Amino acid sequence: MNILGIWVMFVVVAVSAVAGAGSGDINQQQKWWKWMSSSSGASSSSVVNPVVSSSIVLPLVGNVYPLGYYYVQLNIGQPSRPFFLDPDTGSDLTWLQCDAPCVRCTRAPHPFYKPNNDLVPCKDPLCASLHQGDHRCESPEQCDYQVDYADGGSSLGVLLNDLFTFNMTNGAWIIPRLALGCGYDQLPGQAFHPLDGVLGLGKGKASIVSQLHSKGLVRNVVGHCLSGRGGGFLFFGDEVYDSSRIVWTPMAHDHMKHYSAGSGELIFGGKGTGFKNLFVVFDSGSSFSYLNSHTYQGFISLLKKELNGKPLRETKDDYTLPLCWKGRRPFKTINDVKKYFKHFALSFSNGRKSKVHFEIPPESYLIISSKGSICLGVLNGTEAGLQNVNLIGDISMQDKMVIYDNEKQAIGWSPANCDSPPKSNNMIM
Repeated sequence: MNILGIWVMFVVVAVSAVAGAGSGDINQQQKWWKWMSSSSGASSSSVVNPVVSSSIVLPLVGNVYPLGYYYVQLNIGQPSRPFFLDPDTGSDLTWLQCDAPCVRCTRAPHPFYKPNNDLVPCKDPLCASLHQGDHRCESPEQCDYQVDYADGGSSLGVLLNDLFTFNMTNGAWIIPRLALGCGYDQLPGQAFHPLDGVLGLGKGKASIVSQLHSKGLVRNVVGHCLSGRGGGFLFFGDEVYDSSRIVWTPMAHDHMKHYSAGSGELIFGGKGTGFKNLFVVFDSGSSFSYLNSHTYQGFISLLKKELNGKPLRETKDDYTLPLCWKGRRPFKTINDVKKYFKHFALSFSNGRKSKVHFEIPPESYLIISSKGSICLGVLNGTEAGLQNVNLIGDISMQDKMVIYDNEKQAIGWSPANCDSPPKSNNMIM
């Protein structure tokens, strides 16, 4: 079955200290000088008008359907060049397809990144953060990495430092030197996205927001606002929202690798379903949402029971997603059908006795296919290789500001107008 736009990036299955996991006759454990470009080393780090009480806001381009992904433009290097990256709260490492030269690279919108000589050494804490256990490097002067994603995609390369150019919400420009991966061997996953690389927004030391925070440039907060009409914006720092108007729930401390609200309960039509103790992860790297197999089957049963007698019938000739319905005539918008579907929610503890609900209305779990069918954007996570994980993807975060506050160790959300980024440090809510 051809399932469009399934892009699950939250699971970093393995990160290897040895860069020799690729195929072919090329010895990929060779030292970096055999991969290095002829460019000279970059100059020392520079920061223009450093600020600590401002944020960075970046416009997003894309949609859940039909494109199937979002991307953000970052300007990297010296001289600065634009690159399109997939913003992924499910992984830490930011990497670009890299002409080092490239052993295997995929189609991309820009020429491959040209690396400099500013290597991150093996003993650097950032290198250690990308590896599990006591890692050893083939070459002490460089940090090799291999990252594998749950959809089958991977990147193999070496960690280096380069200049990133950001415009702050107060108008200042900063040009910090940050670590990123030079990926010289990529395998596309199940849902190939023709982008230059990945923007890692996870909780680890290597993520961009963690690095910016360590330099005193922003608070260790990342958030996004995805518009149901396409586009939206991404932000680092806490200056673009009013915290008192956000619904907050603690991050789960027993799942430190991912942005998880911990144990959730499925609510359907305002009522409990009996599906409790669900491990829930928020993941901007996934177009759609996922429930584990048992919960998914129960959810489908509730949906079909609710649709009994409605002018919709399941269709087998639309392969956009696993479950689609058609009407008497093709649907044009979600508004044509959302009256037939109930809201559902995931309920979490807010750290006290009360509960908070992450509400998911029909427009945040349904799409209209190119054939005019209505299709369910909640999929079987167990079949997709997520085991028992329940995942809130882009479709269910549309028209909400979702915030990951790594300082307060809390995840927050609130309805928001995501159509245009804030142009100053004025709060948008």
